[in-house]
Amino acid sequence: MHTVFIVEDHQLFREGLKSMLGRREDIEIVGEAEDGLAAVREIRRSKPALVLMDLSMPKMGGISVIKEVKREFPDIRILALTIHESDQFVLEAFEAGADGYCIKDASRQELMLAIESVLEGKTYISPDISDQVMEGFITSQRTLKKASTWEEVTQREREVLKLLAEGYTNKEIGEFLHISVKTVEKHRSNLMGKLDLHNVARLTSYAIKKGLMDPKK
Repeated sequence: MHTVFIVEDHQLFREGLKSMLGRREDIEIVGEAEDGLAAVREIRRSKPALVLMDLSMPKMGGISVIKEVKREFPDIRILALTIHESDQFVLEAFEAGADGYCIKDASRQELMLAIESVLEGKTYISPDISDQVMEGFITSQRTLKKASTWEEVTQREREVLKLLAEGYTNKEIGEFLHISVKTVEKHRSNLMGKLDLHNVARLTSYAIKKGLMDPKK
């Protein structure tokens, strides 16, 4: 029996996954989460064999969740299940430790193939991902450049940026990330300096552009 944990903030899609996987006698769904912080907490508790991981998550982004889970539980398999097809997301997901990458509009057959492949210890990449991106990942060479300013933003600063863009206060961000308000303010100042964006509205637009949050929310 393979235990599976679902990390997905859209309830309809999450319920669809549960319904589909619930028909399999060899799969047991042991938990679900609709934000990144809750995902890390519940994965620590349930220790599933496989995590189905959306990348655009509230409170803590999917890339950060993958890094945290893999740091603590390297044997847990993680399949990124996302709408993002760009090289940036694919490469960052695998560099964070993902074992597979599947696009959300995949057929039921393709998704089950992705799940089975990852559970068997294989690496899965959706056929919709370009050969150029796959080659770049396999050879560990970035064939497409990312903006230099974004490269300078640390993982913690990206987490703060995401939460700022979602409308949380410095105090709330500090509580979420277990850091002081003063440290949050320092990260915020660093972000504004590195990105040359000096108000929250511009930071929010930048966060949406970088895929840190869903523009529809």
